[in-house]
Amino acid sequence: MRNHLRKSAFALGLFAFAGAAPVHAQETTDFYRTKNLDLYIGYSVGGGYDIYGRLVARHIGRFLPGNPMVVPRNMEGAGSVRLTNWLYTAAPRDGSVIGTISRGVPFDPILGRPGSQFDAVKFSWIGSANDEVSVCVTMASTGVRDLEGLKQKEVVVGAAGVGSDDDQFPRVINAVLGTKMRVISGYPGGNDIALALERGEVQGRCGWSWSSLKSTHSHWVTDKRISLIAQLGLSKHADLPSVPSIMEFAKTAEDTAILRLIFARQGLGRPFVGPPGIPPERLAALRNAFEMTVKDRDFLADAEKGKMEINPLTGQQVEALVQRVYSEVSPEIAKKVAAMLP
Repeated sequence: MRNHLRKSAFALGLFAFAGAAPVHAQETTDFYRTKNLDLYIGYSVGGGYDIYGRLVARHIGRFLPGNPMVVPRNMEGAGSVRLTNWLYTAAPRDGSVIGTISRGVPFDPILGRPGSQFDAVKFSWIGSANDEVSVCVTMASTGVRDLEGLKQKEVVVGAAGVGSDDDQFPRVINAVLGTKMRVISGYPGGNDIALALERGEVQGRCGWSWSSLKSTHSHWVTDKRISLIAQLGLSKHADLPSVPSIMEFAKTAEDTAILRLIFARQGLGRPFVGPPGIPPERLAALRNAFEMTVKDRDFLADAEKGKMEINPLTGQQVEALVQRVYSEVSPEIAKKVAAMLP
């Protein structure tokens, strides 16, 4: 009798387990059928993050159960730190809100950055649309055409905010390699920095995603209005074989370790992230929808039309990258990098 009861209980358990996935799938479908998905962008309209965010927003709803309307919204501030903090502390955790933030902001806590109210390891990582390489550029009018020139002459460079790539990169390069870039920070986004370059308010930008520059201002390169000083990343971009990598200028093992820490973020590219604690079945649906989106023919045609690079990472890959940086970075190197930043 006892054995019979055990077998019956086991059979009922199998039945319940087998039925769980369809039930969860139906709940997720019902949820998104009655909800919009708000996709927040941590920068102002017109910059690279905004362009990628809106591209994903136009397509991802087709691949989510229930086909919700996806509404892009801008929440600029402090190089997307404002949005990152909001996603962590205040955003709904039901799967109705995701965002795209600076690839560097997740590593702010490692560097002890003030204002970081989050644990990046706990976020719900959805994926990344690209594995980025950035560039350091100067306007041709400065006469500065290479890194040696940046060591000899001060160049004013624009940045989105403390914590953004174009704020942190030039400061670290100054400290490690002896360049003379003066950072003017606080622009709402990349498009605003481009306008500042046009007006002569600033003379360069060090931390401009090549994919963004190519999609919005490629004519500045072909018309020789700007000089490409160096490419910023752990590997070189196929488009830029003659532009030196910043890693080539490291003189010591410590220089290399510092540059590796600050440029590890480039692998995150254009990250999409949700608050911690999204129900597992909805997070799985968001990740799956993102993966299907970045492989979709219409999405890729839309990206090609805008000259946008797509070299995606899955949510699991982004999550692993963040965890790896947090677990491997030396406290001594993190402390040295932190001292280079305001």
